[in-house]
Amino acid sequence: MKFLIIMHINPAVLDALTEQEKAAIGDGHGRFMEALKESGELITTQALVDPSQAAVVRVRDGQPVVTDGPFLEAKEFLGGFYFVDVESKARAIELAARIPDAAIDGLGVEVRQVMFADGLLEA
Repeated sequence: MKFLIIMHINPAVLDALTEQEKAAIGDGHGRFMEALKESGELITTQALVDPSQAAVVRVRDGQPVVTDGPFLEAKEFLGGFYFVDVESKARAIELAARIPDAAIDGLGVEVRQVMFADGLLEA
């Protein structure tokens, strides 16, 4: 079963952390990635740039309209994800609980099963 483990980031929460706490998060992600690689469960992982560098594209009257910045005015944004192939939702949740962000008030980790991959319905 494939799951996307999504990290929701709140810049105000991250800004309030000490450099030591930020380094611990980075180190924790490094250990987590290595463990996922060793277990064979990691498909890929990506971290995203700040939403201020995003572009939102909408088509109106057949023409693209591009707006700089994030889509929504929100405190949290998608910071990155782990794409994993695991035996069960329970295992995906177990993995999500090991992500350092999950232990920090104001940050969140979401687990969602993949419905389609490579054009095929996932079982």
